[in-house]
Amino acid sequence: MIASGCPTRSRLSRVCLLAFCLLALSGCENTDLQLATEAGLEAVQAVTLSDRDVQHLAQQASLQSDGKNHLAPPDSRYARRLARLTGQHLDADGFRFTCKVYLSPEINAFAMADGTIRLYSGLMEMMDDGELRFVIGHEMGHVVRNHIRKKLQLAYAASALRKGIASQAGTAGAIAASQLGGFTELLVNAQFSQQEEREADDYGAGFLERQGYDRKPAISALRKLATLGNNHSFLASHPAPGVRADRLEKEPAAPAKTGHTIAAILTRLRLLLQSLYAHLKALLPIPHSL
Repeated sequence: MIASGCPTRSRLSRVCLLAFCLLALSGCENTDLQLATEAGLEAVQAVTLSDRDVQHLAQQASLQSDGKNHLAPPDSRYARRLARLTGQHLDADGFRFTCKVYLSPEINAFAMADGTIRLYSGLMEMMDDGELRFVIGHEMGHVVRNHIRKKLQLAYAASALRKGIASQAGTAGAIAASQLGGFTELLVNAQFSQQEEREADDYGAGFLERQGYDRKPAISALRKLATLGNNHSFLASHPAPGVRADRLEKEPAAPAKTGHTIAAILTRLRLLLQSLYAHLKALLPIPHSL
């Protein structure tokens, strides 16, 4: 469906209406005035978040998630493998991505709007190196295409709505108040639309090609995820992998370009040197000034 008028203005109008409704609660009996006011302000802020606000919220959510999970230490086989694939950082389209591993048998991965990417060791056990590169590129695509930013705004607005309900005395308010800490969980388990998944898949396949690989690992990765079954938690936020694999398989790969190939070789060389440096640093006392 195509909405008429300016989408941003329309969205702002709807959230402002929500804010007005939440603020109107302050006139009701047994209402927490401060909580209702905060809810109204947050509802408006959800669609007016600056880039700096988005980065701050994403960083807070990333830290909270890292605190609740067991991060793989740098000398673990998972962290070493990931460092070999990505280096310390990945820079693309104006974003800097930082990838780490959660030691968990869960098959999952997610990204935050600040460039945080987290893979679960269960997923790493399931995927080969090429398939992991695609998964990383896919998560990068969600960030670059602003899918994560949209989910952050929705989670922020949802927090405002819960505060509005929580400002009312009684059972419903108590239940809503108990959910106020779910902001990070909403982001980690964000559901993406089919269009968003297609865009992220295309970015992931392009990420492989830009590094000098073909897109076959993208297809095999999605085929593996399709075997998990419809009730698996990963498919709640990354639906229909089999259909997505079919689409990538039917679409022709992007034609190679000379400059493109040189850039891919340089990228792979840089990652190799970063990996070599990391191994040498673990063996020898290398000054930080190098």
